[in-house]
Amino acid sequence: MSRIPEAHLIHSRLRLRQLRLMLALDELGSLRRAADEIGMTQPAATKMLHEAENLLGVELFERMSRGMRATPFGETVIYYARMVFAELSGMREELAALESGNLGRVTIGAIPALASGLLTRTIATLKQSHPRLSMSIQVDTSDVLVQALLQDQLDVVLGRIPPGARADELLFDSLGEEALCVIVGAQHPLASATAQDLSWGQLQGMTWVLQQHPSPMRSIINQAFYNAQLDIPSSIVETTSIMTLLSLIQQTDMLGVTPLSVVNEYPGKHLLAVLPIEFEPRLPPYGLITRRHRIKSSAMQAFMGSVRTVYEQQVQETD
Repeated sequence: MSRIPEAHLIHSRLRLRQLRLMLALDELGSLRRAADEIGMTQPAATKMLHEAENLLGVELFERMSRGMRATPFGETVIYYARMVFAELSGMREELAALESGNLGRVTIGAIPALASGLLTRTIATLKQSHPRLSMSIQVDTSDVLVQALLQDQLDVVLGRIPPGARADELLFDSLGEEALCVIVGAQHPLASATAQDLSWGQLQGMTWVLQQHPSPMRSIINQAFYNAQLDIPSSIVETTSIMTLLSLIQQTDMLGVTPLSVVNEYPGKHLLAVLPIEFEPRLPPYGLITRRHRIKSSAMQAFMGSVRTVYEQQVQETD
């Protein structure tokens, strides 16, 4: 029979001060130093830790010859304690924002292909309806952004669920799919090539501008060469910046891979050429990604609602 108590007992008996002690103990490794950190005596801290362990029915920290170390049970409690205090900090920021007449703050992660289109239009729309909403933007690949989301460094990600992500901890609101294309500069020798003229084998020996592994887009490109029974190109320039990619493509004989929507929305698209070669593997859909157990603030809800509205408008414009 499990020693772990029912959730309602934990809710009513576990105290924030006990969680603060565990975080301090995990960071400092010493009960005396942890007690000093939160402003209490060592005997009181020892009693508080014992009370928490008795309540949860498990040992949370091992007593070592030099200090203390979290058990697997303790590591789990510490993980959730960090989330509790992160949520409390978020609550405080939102209360302060509402008090000052602001909607609040939202930290957003976006993949490069969506940053210049969907995200830009969403921000412009939001600033008209909520001029005092504060937004912080991080542009990177989905694997980097989702990791930051899981560490509570971001509120919401506009991107894809990367391979190997802890999908059970995430909520995914799918928006759409993107087709990938291989691009070169308009002056490139292959710019006027036909589909009959091109093969992956011909392109394999050229210099490519690609995203870093293990981004979803890079995985698709690697798969395309694998399907063609070819090695990955040996000459690669890696970047997450769309502008760097487009600049290199225009000024050199390098090849790049980008969503077709990026090319169509690029003001200088006449300086580019899309090669008539298709990808068999497809990118997974993109959408809004949040933490499963994270309560959505007013600022998050406003941003996510605006993304959906702007996306639907874009779909209608292209129909």
